[in-house]
Amino acid sequence: MATIEECRSALDQLSENLAKSEGDVRSAAAMDRSLSCHITDLDITFVGRLTDGHIRDVTTVHGPPPTRAEIRLTMAGDDLVSLVNGELHFARAWGSGRVKLEAGLRDLLRLRKLL
Repeated sequence: MATIEECRSALDQLSENLAKSEGDVRSAAAMDRSLSCHITDLDITFVGRLTDGHIRDVTTVHGPPPTRAEIRLTMAGDDLVSLVNGELHFARAWGSGRVKLEAGLRDLLRLRKLL
């Protein structure tokens, strides 16, 4: 089971990856939306903001998200680490229910370019 520190490091790496991206991926990540990532096995939530291709102002809260973010992810800590390391394909994980992504329709259409 991934630790809180490993999950936070994975989010930091994801932010770096998004910031370095180009083309369609860069434009998809260049939105300004609140973001939450609930780690089910640790029962913690990382709350922050996706802004200009970076995940910023990340804080950790115990339990489920305290407020409804515009983009919401739910998964186990090991799945977050595996996704960021490229060991787990997002579409397969989402299709099998290992990862949940909730957002408005317009945001989902933009985010699909990241998949």
